[in-house]
Amino acid sequence: MPALTGWRHRAAAYLPDIPHTRPREWLRASLGASLGFLLSAATCGLLFGSSVALHFAGPWAASAVLLFAVSSGALAQPWSVIGSYLCASLVALLIGLFLPAGIASAALALGLSLLLMYPLRCLHPPGGALAFCMVFASPLPGEPAWMASLPAISGGLGLVLLALLFNNLTRMPYPRRRSLAPDNHQTQDPAPGARVGIQAADLDQALDELEGFVDITRDDLERLVRSTERHALRRSMGETRAREMMSRDLICASPETPLSHALRLLVKHHLKALPILDEERRLVGIVSLIDLLVPRGAWWKRLLGGIGLRRDRLLGEVMTRPVLHVDADTHAVELIPLLSDHGLHCLPVLERGELVGVITQTDLIAALERDLLSHLG
Repeated sequence: MPALTGWRHRAAAYLPDIPHTRPREWLRASLGASLGFLLSAATCGLLFGSSVALHFAGPWAASAVLLFAVSSGALAQPWSVIGSYLCASLVALLIGLFLPAGIASAALALGLSLLLMYPLRCLHPPGGALAFCMVFASPLPGEPAWMASLPAISGGLGLVLLALLFNNLTRMPYPRRRSLAPDNHQTQDPAPGARVGIQAADLDQALDELEGFVDITRDDLERLVRSTERHALRRSMGETRAREMMSRDLICASPETPLSHALRLLVKHHLKALPILDEERRLVGIVSLIDLLVPRGAWWKRLLGGIGLRRDRLLGEVMTRPVLHVDADTHAVELIPLLSDHGLHCLPVLERGELVGVITQTDLIAALERDLLSHLG
């Protein structure tokens, strides 16, 4: 039995992890890869001939898998595809000038293409297959040698364009855009959530220590780590919800409230913002102290309007809408980035569309303190 158990452990080490995707995503990716390859190959077949399209079909099919099934990976970004195809074509054409077509030439083209992709940050495995195909591609009589690379690169470019269209239409953002932390104060300081805990430099160092290529962008890795931290914090905080920490005795105003009266309410009750309700008590806007003092609009409008309170104006003219709000069942962990990194001083809390409370930064700090004290006790 111990020998059998050891064999099972060794066999399990060769099995891949269970994919964290759903059958719906499998179907989406399969349909996109099939359609993308079909349209791209068919177009190149019409332009350059079916035999030429068939010659480069292998690299195109492999690229289609990456572009539609793992479009968030570093290997599947547009520059990775186009850059690798250009590298493979250039290397294969140069080798063809000095060496005859053969397996050795193809192996050399593969290695040199890979060596060129690394510093150009365009690593894409099908580019290696394209280098192999390019070595054996023969231009038509009377055509320059570089003409053989034209259909190959055109097919790759067509796949990228189709991936841009299909992935975004099916709500899979492509290409993966870098996430920029909000800079509400226009200073060099990082966002509050990035000042403690894991930082960008820590992620870079961890990736360097792996000493190998990891098919994930630094931004995606950061999102993954921070999401893991939030799930762990949520588990430790139990079931602390917005309804348990919100203020219920609310001071509100209407769109017809004069700015001067709104300012008195803010000062009297020491508030950062006022929710704006219509006649049916629906939340239609929110106004802060800065909204009352600084006119909105273009710089020339603000200059002409001056900085200062216009007593003849109403809140409906300066309020912010639509209003970012949360549900009463929102977990406390989900409130942290909203009240720390997004520059919000308070969040209206809705229940079945009705305003039932407001959560301020002070309310959140108090809840975090109670959770910390409970763990210390």
